[in-house]
Amino acid sequence: MAQVLEFKLPDLGEGLTEAEIVRWLVQVGDVVAVDQPVVEVETAKAMVEVPCPYGGVVTARFGEEGTELPVGAPLLTVAVGERAPEPEGSGNVLVGYGTQAPAARRRRVRAGTAAVDGQGFRRAADGTGQAAPTGAPGNGRAARRGTAHASTPTAAPASPAAAPTEGPVPVISPLVRKLARDNGVDLRRLAGSGPDGLILRADVENALRAGAAPLRTAEEPVVRTPAAPVAQGGGTRIPLKGVRGAVADKLSRSRREIPDATCWVDADATELMRARAAMNAAGGPKISLLALLARICTAGLARFPELNSFVDTEAREVVRLDQVHLGFAAQTERGLVVPVVRDAHARDAESLTAEFARLTEAARTGTLTPGELTGGTFTLNNYGVFGVDGSTPIINHPEAAMLGVGRIVPKPWVHEGELAVRQVVQLSLTFDHRVCDGGTAGGFLRYVADCVEQPAVLLRTL
Repeated sequence: MAQVLEFKLPDLGEGLTEAEIVRWLVQVGDVVAVDQPVVEVETAKAMVEVPCPYGGVVTARFGEEGTELPVGAPLLTVAVGERAPEPEGSGNVLVGYGTQAPAARRRRVRAGTAAVDGQGFRRAADGTGQAAPTGAPGNGRAARRGTAHASTPTAAPASPAAAPTEGPVPVISPLVRKLARDNGVDLRRLAGSGPDGLILRADVENALRAGAAPLRTAEEPVVRTPAAPVAQGGGTRIPLKGVRGAVADKLSRSRREIPDATCWVDADATELMRARAAMNAAGGPKISLLALLARICTAGLARFPELNSFVDTEAREVVRLDQVHLGFAAQTERGLVVPVVRDAHARDAESLTAEFARLTEAARTGTLTPGELTGGTFTLNNYGVFGVDGSTPIINHPEAAMLGVGRIVPKPWVHEGELAVRQVVQLSLTFDHRVCDGGTAGGFLRYVADCVEQPAVLLRTL
């Protein structure tokens, strides 16, 4: 006799309380294995695939794509046991863990098991794992199509032919699909500008600007939800949710709690650029400029540890940290994120380059885990990539400081007593005035500038 088990949205860590369904990876009636990813969700920190702790047949799903669910709300139900309920016309489907089901009914199981949050989230491979604790009643939004509430399960289709299908729309990105769905854009009416007619985010945005009318039918009414911008009185309301909402909350808290100050200095980066060119000309993996700046930062923090700290407001103590977990600002389609390079102080330039590249690619694809976005102790912000010289950034709470790097451009500069054209960069340091005074902040910034101007200074202090 099959046992139907309910799988609830698990706690994805880092204090997250809700997630939005981006894409279902299984259908009702599919056979799933233990730890197989079944749904892709977007939290305030990252987009992650959630694995199911049970092996069996999916009997119901809760929530359409675009629905926001609280932690503990039902995600799906799975029939576990010797035999699952048999949908009409589907034939017998065995669901005991390790048994074989008809090829037409099975999905390819992804190899290996993936941690959800980078902190060891996994389920026992016994087919009967424990469901997450039951949370408060769901507060998810109404489904995008129809008016069913998120807690209403999707019933199994009467036959495979009766299952809803989607036309061959050339879209890969789930974010593009979500953007179109939230704004009522019919993707079948768009001509993609990507390779082989692939529909890109820019195509959907162009359609919105052009006022393209969505395709609406009586069978599929369009339900406007708070996730979509709502035009009122000539303006547009954009909800602060997801990544943007999390950033807004953190920046507001930083401004409320941290009495910050900023100092800056211009530096001649000509020799640093020459040193990097010489390193890359020697063969081997290429070294990024960001990696060299990170190496300078970690050396500076070893000399001025006050800046690698945070303030424990309840205990009224400054906590100096032994390890440097270096955050760096990365601009993505989903907004600004700050991935963290763990133990940056113990890495050389080659290792830093590789880790920056890996985390940057994960940020662009939305696959950063919550563990890769938290725990930073100091942030390096290269806003020069936006073509600007200076900035006074807001500190990434609860850190104590952030180093900003502007663009490196040719400028007139007095070099060895003569006017010359040199590669000049502006460096800025925003710091928490509670952890140190201006003398410490200025000493750190001056050390960084000296290393930029004369990279040999770094070698003398290692």
